[in-house]
Amino acid sequence: MAMSDDLNAIQEQVDQMLKGAKSLEDLERVRVQALGKKGSITTIMHMMGKVPPEERPTMGKLANTVRANVQAAIEQRKVQLAREAMERRFSAEEADVTLPGRRLSPGTQHLVNQIREEIEDIFCGLGYTVEDGPFVETTYYNFTALNAPEDHPSRSAKDTFYVEDNAPEGKEAHVLGESDVLLRTQTSGVQVHVMEEKKPPIYMICPGTVFRPDTPDANHLPQFTQVEGLVVDEGITFGDLKGTLDYFTREIFGKDRATRYRPHFFPFTEPSCEVDVSCGVCHGEGCRFCKGTGWLEILGCGMVDPNVFGYVGIDPEKYSGFAFGIGVERVAALRYDLPDLRMLMTGDMRFLRQF
Repeated sequence: MAMSDDLNAIQEQVDQMLKGAKSLEDLERVRVQALGKKGSITTIMHMMGKVPPEERPTMGKLANTVRANVQAAIEQRKVQLAREAMERRFSAEEADVTLPGRRLSPGTQHLVNQIREEIEDIFCGLGYTVEDGPFVETTYYNFTALNAPEDHPSRSAKDTFYVEDNAPEGKEAHVLGESDVLLRTQTSGVQVHVMEEKKPPIYMICPGTVFRPDTPDANHLPQFTQVEGLVVDEGITFGDLKGTLDYFTREIFGKDRATRYRPHFFPFTEPSCEVDVSCGVCHGEGCRFCKGTGWLEILGCGMVDPNVFGYVGIDPEKYSGFAFGIGVERVAALRYDLPDLRMLMTGDMRFLRQF
């Protein structure tokens, strides 16, 4: 029997099988039998090399036509079966076609993403760039290049998620016994990467997820979103830092909010301070939300320590800079008076629809 006869016979056979298909499962079996890897049409196509060269154009065209006809017939039968199933459903007594359709509610961004993008917009409006970096870091970028000493408490496994050590065999282990590889505890490592790759002036923020082994409670989450900023340029002073953060706090919390700066310590900045914003509930008078102080802590900041510049090859005699870090979930809690950070992570639509 010639190949053309085989192809015509296959098409007739598929047509008969399609008429007998009563469900989508039957239809799938017909498709596999004809067009699957071991299907009849596929097998014929693989035998095309045995056809005499002068007949191949004709046989190839016929084979492609038969395959296209079979595919079209299967799709047509699929539409028919779907229509028949819908008609059977509508004809059943329990189906009331007069009921109104179910309207899908439009989706919105999560509150954390909304605030993160708002923070990005504020700093982009000041000329900052938005940088990104790896979630899995080395201790060098997460601690060492940020001037954190070997015995700093943040290096402890109680404060850091360490992962498998990918250091070459024979390399000495960390002094505290942890791995050299970890889930970043802060996005400050991105600042080191940027200072290594770019020359000043640098005006940047680096938003992203960070990880710390904290037990979830009203004020702590093991995974949260942080936005850190860095400025490196000639003649940068603490006044530039204060003016920038005063502008940011008023943009994010409201024009009527006051700020104050309290001395603090961070390994990578000197001098360092914590920034508070006046309580939006009592307007600085003192209440239960601000624990009677009239102030709410929102971020940490300071002038970049010259030792940090030494790790990245920036001349501290020529350049100076400042850095700061903001917790996005904390901003959300303070801005909307949320009593528990876990409310942002539960996925409760009754709560999230408010925003």
